Amino acid sequence: MTRIGVDVGGTNTDLVLECEAGIFYHKVPTTLKNQSIGVVEGVLEICRRAGIAPQAIETVVHGTTTATNITIEHNGSECGMLTTEGFREILHIGRHKRPSNFSLHFDVPWQSQPLVKRRNRIAVRERIAVPSGEIDVPLDEEAVRAACALFRKRGIHSVVIGFMFSFLNDAHERRAKEIVLEEMPEAYVTLSSEVAKVIREYERFSTAAMNSYVGPKTAFYLRDLEARLQSAGIHSKLRIMQSNGGVSTVDACARRPIHILMSGPAGGVIGGASEGTMAGAPNIITVDIGGTSADISTIPGGAVKVMNPRDTFVSGHPVLAPMIDMVTIGAGGGSVAYIDEAGGFQVGPRSAGSEPGPACYGRGGVEPTVTDAQVVLGRLDPDMALGGDLQLDAALARKAVEEKIAIPLGLSVTEAALGIIRIINNNMALAIRSNSVARGMDPRDFSIMPFGGAGPLHGVALAEAMSAKDVIVPVAPGITAAVGLLKSDLRYEHTDAVILELTKAGQGALDRVNAIAAALRERVQGELDADGIARDAQMIEIVAECRYAGQGFELRAEMPEGALTEANKAQVIESFHARHDLDYGYAYPKAEVELITLRAIGSAAARRMEVPPIARTDGTSPERARMFVRPTTFDDGRTLETPRYDRRKLFAGDRVEGPAILVQHDSTTLVPPGYVAEVLDYGNTRVRALTL
Repeated sequence: MTRIGVDVGGTNTDLVLECEAGIFYHKVPTTLKNQSIGVVEGVLEICRRAGIAPQAIETVVHGTTTATNITIEHNGSECGMLTTEGFREILHIGRHKRPSNFSLHFDVPWQSQPLVKRRNRIAVRERIAVPSGEIDVPLDEEAVRAACALFRKRGIHSVVIGFMFSFLNDAHERRAKEIVLEEMPEAYVTLSSEVAKVIREYERFSTAAMNSYVGPKTAFYLRDLEARLQSAGIHSKLRIMQSNGGVSTVDACARRPIHILMSGPAGGVIGGASEGTMAGAPNIITVDIGGTSADISTIPGGAVKVMNPRDTFVSGHPVLAPMIDMVTIGAGGGSVAYIDEAGGFQVGPRSAGSEPGPACYGRGGVEPTVTDAQVVLGRLDPDMALGGDLQLDAALARKAVEEKIAIPLGLSVTEAALGIIRIINNNMALAIRSNSVARGMDPRDFSIMPFGGAGPLHGVALAEAMSAKDVIVPVAPGITAAVGLLKSDLRYEHTDAVILELTKAGQGALDRVNAIAAALRERVQGELDADGIARDAQMIEIVAECRYAGQGFELRAEMPEGALTEANKAQVIESFHARHDLDYGYAYPKAEVELITLRAIGSAAARRMEVPPIARTDGTSPERARMFVRPTTFDDGRTLETPRYDRRKLFAGDRVEGPAILVQHDSTTLVPPGYVAEVLDYGNTRVRALTL
């Protein structure tokens, strides 16, 4: 079975191919104007490297940043919105929270960069009564038709429909959609009750608005990619990585692109968790450092965490879609170093990307980047980047660092380059603390796992900053996110509101919960059936999202097998108490527990990509892998003659003491003095401090 994983980053597109002949890795530059061009070119190139025909590919799994980039660049579709009369300003008011409590200079993104402009938010008469969900005021259908006429006049083709209390009864939203499609047959329409059938009107409306904002462009990209693959003779199934760590179909993601807003980074976390298992290190902190950004996730006990809904923001807008718990900052190989207006030395978040790229690329870039600093320090060899496929210009790197940083600050070029590295490392260390220490986890119990093209150059410095146990470098660090794509299951999720005082609930109320659970189960089962998944291969889990009475957000609790009854509802309550204690360090066992939402998670296990173990060392010296020696400057300022080792020629059990640099096609690993790199069974490498 031939499968390909393709992860598109801001600078490079990473590919992994698994077939009977083995596993092959490849990198190509990302084509920023249309990512699908680079994806297809990369797929054809890796097929040539593996010696297989494109027609032999059975599945392509894709991690994309298309939807994410739309939110960052604020170039989504012009949207119109239909909402309940009197609630036109919900998307503007938000939760009346200041992004920065004590700052006089802050941005309110839901106001400065609205997903739907105020002039395009049209209120119509309708009302659903609470808590019964009965229709109180009928939908004004003529007002809906008039709004459609206005949208047509303004050239709007993407419409959001969000009515109050539609999570109790979505009849008005569904009827409004029918009218919109009658009046605007080509419109992209999103119902708030379809994408987030839960309480909290602001978050629900924002989620629906985000779906319509990124939807048309994302859907076009996915279908264009599918068509380009077909035209290239690749008639395989195309699957898309979702933010929750599962994969889905093109059609499902085109309808609900909010589920792929964190598609690219999610693959890295899944791949990192798998590498941790292979290395026997269940507690890991993944640091995926590419050309543009760094994605950080803490994985305790090998369990990938899903973010609480209160934390799922994208570009400042709340999005109620399940996402892997991670932090993303603008720190990568392409991050630009500069002197700000106040004379401060800054690195990132602005990136040089792949065009023009770092100065050393020789493509017209003149600003110094983290990659240029690594070249100046001798950590990246100009003739060895991407295995020699990418030639770097050390003179241009040195010139950029000297002119833009060293001379203005009165530093030597080496001091300026070290400064760039120290600043970017400190930025990443702060982000790691926010995802670990700030959440009650001790980094001293964790291993740092750096990957991405730039990751292993920073691994030891980050481990030192966090006092982590050691550093685990994956088999193919620059391709780990793509590897994660081939280790993910097919996955669908749906929710429905319940709103029930669980502690006091009688069997009549619990029967209503069981009916909602059965409907959700049938819904995800239908989607898995549509994907051709046999019933015996389907796994469906029902999760209760609960809170203490008066709390603002919920936590997930386990539901018992079978129907919920007065006899077993205590299992849900106890599960919630345990989850609350785990997340916050305390619980209230005697407090009232409310069941707010039911979530159905349907999945089907995919065959995991299996990395074969490498040969054990034959007792000879790892000098067999030694390539050459060049001067390299380390964080302590010392410049030492440092040997380079071809990582492919190292065997399991080999030990390489620093100073050393391990070179491979997709990444470079820095082993400073006082550290040793130990090759593990599958070719992954543990870097730890030498014991005295």
